[in-house]
Amino acid sequence: MNPPADPHNPLAGPWDAAGFERRLRGLAAARYHDRHPFNRRMHAGGLSADELRTWVANRFYYQCAIPLKDAFVLTKLGTPDRRRSWLRRIQDHDGLTEGDGGIERWLRLGEAVGLRREDLLTHRRLLPGVRLAVDGYVGLCRDGTALEAVASSLTELCAPSIMLTRLEAFPRHYPWIDPAGLAYFRDRVPQGRRDAAEALAWVTEWALTRAEQEQALAALSFKCDVLWALLDSVQGASAPTALR
Repeated sequence: MNPPADPHNPLAGPWDAAGFERRLRGLAAARYHDRHPFNRRMHAGGLSADELRTWVANRFYYQCAIPLKDAFVLTKLGTPDRRRSWLRRIQDHDGLTEGDGGIERWLRLGEAVGLRREDLLTHRRLLPGVRLAVDGYVGLCRDGTALEAVASSLTELCAPSIMLTRLEAFPRHYPWIDPAGLAYFRDRVPQGRRDAAEALAWVTEWALTRAEQEQALAALSFKCDVLWALLDSVQGASAPTALR
């Protein structure tokens, strides 16, 4: 039997698998960026067209970073089966062919909200705070352990829900957006469920000591901070002139 868990005792024993999973899920749910005021306004229909464009343009920098951070994760996985499985995430975003994948679908979302593809690809509207937050996340996946890198991806536990919210909210509140531009949100629902289940299984398998479990929770908390900081920067950009 494990020693009783004591958060004030560095020598406390590990939580059992069920207890650890509850903490991971609870942290993700409590800290996920669906609670951010900007996202709440978005989902309630309270954004102006330019605010929505600012979000799409800056979130694109994060979308572009996903296959980069996943490439770093790939180098930390020690078996072919795990590498093959994680490689799928890069393919989901980069696509298997030209004109396919999540990055391409986000570009189409950008065009649907009135942004030029060239401006998205050159990150012309990128805010410094967004760059700092996203680069920090890539750095965690580059410099951290496999456990930290995979645990940080567990915000995917909440991703399907926010995608479903957007699929309902955008046609209702922003009918001027071409529905074809929402394909990214539709595709991420099944992908997020699959990716979250896989990452959760690996993290609970790997984190066997209390220290490793705390390390995984800290990595997930950091990722939540990254997503929150991204929205803080977007929310703070109150005028288009601030983006030039």
